[in-house]
Amino acid sequence: MRKVLLGVFIFMSTIATAQIDSTDNFDYSKFGEPEGVTRYCTQKVLNQTPQKIISIGFERHGSFHMPGVGMGALLPAMQDFHINQVSSLKAQVNVPVISNNKIIWQMGANYWGSQFKVENPGTNQFAQRINSHSFTSAGLNTTIFKPLNETNFLIIQASADANGLFHKISDINNNAITLSGTFIYGWKKSEKNMIGAGIARTYRAGQLIHVPVLFWNKTFNDNWGMELLLPARGFLRYNFSTSNMLQAGYELEGNQFWTPLAGSKNGSVFIQRGEFKPRIMWDKKISGFVWFHTEFGMRNNWRFDVMNEYNGKKQAQRYFESRLGNPLYFNIGFNFVSP
Repeated sequence: MRKVLLGVFIFMSTIATAQIDSTDNFDYSKFGEPEGVTRYCTQKVLNQTPQKIISIGFERHGSFHMPGVGMGALLPAMQDFHINQVSSLKAQVNVPVISNNKIIWQMGANYWGSQFKVENPGTNQFAQRINSHSFTSAGLNTTIFKPLNETNFLIIQASADANGLFHKISDINNNAITLSGTFIYGWKKSEKNMIGAGIARTYRAGQLIHVPVLFWNKTFNDNWGMELLLPARGFLRYNFSTSNMLQAGYELEGNQFWTPLAGSKNGSVFIQRGEFKPRIMWDKKISGFVWFHTEFGMRNNWRFDVMNEYNGKKQAQRYFESRLGNPLYFNIGFNFVSP
């Protein structure tokens, strides 16, 4: 599944201003702050990277080895393969449903498709499968930012993804679905510093885990800042200007992918794929709300376990595991950001 069509409606807003005549006897006190008005914190810090509404990017990994691929469920023999390249297409859309000073609610859709090019897959069914089909992850997500007052806030995120090596859309089934979510309670100390803590259910490491989360966005001065959502990602930011910024850090990416495989224990397997990616990213405003994005880094294998069971973790549930090589990669794309 390599072709994806995403239809996007872009909402535009118009701000109207009004003028009021004044006289020497005009009572300006009427425009004082009303008593009992509650102030709410915002969801960003100064100079933070802009919120992406639409993003699309192309990624290419260099060559690497894939050792220890099982020849079959009943055969203890293993084969080593060489991957010439991995090509990926990534796309994401986030649409604001409600956006005011009391709550920000977004709905989104995401797609990640990557194709492994195996050198001489031969008769190995697993190598043939990944060479002729894409690792596909597509799903829906929702994010709520709820300020409680001028200092405290909540972030609630949930997503459902269909992941697998599908021949056609009708191949998607319940075994291909993964559910993730994050809950964070935080404090906005100032317009330059907001911090929070919570818990996440995630497949980013390729396998289902529940982990504590540290959220921390901080701007140190006009040039330097950091944006953390540990352990998922963390970046140090340098702002050449508010429309030109460089970041260095890492992100953990991955999911569990279902695929049919003849000869396996249950007729299908689950590929638990997790990648640790240290990288450098550059974002530059081109015009209006359109930004250019590029990144360069290394894809380090965190996990590439092929299991016979959904959410399998035991050795007895493993079809095989491979210690993939760690290639360099680059990514190039464009983003339409929020004002």
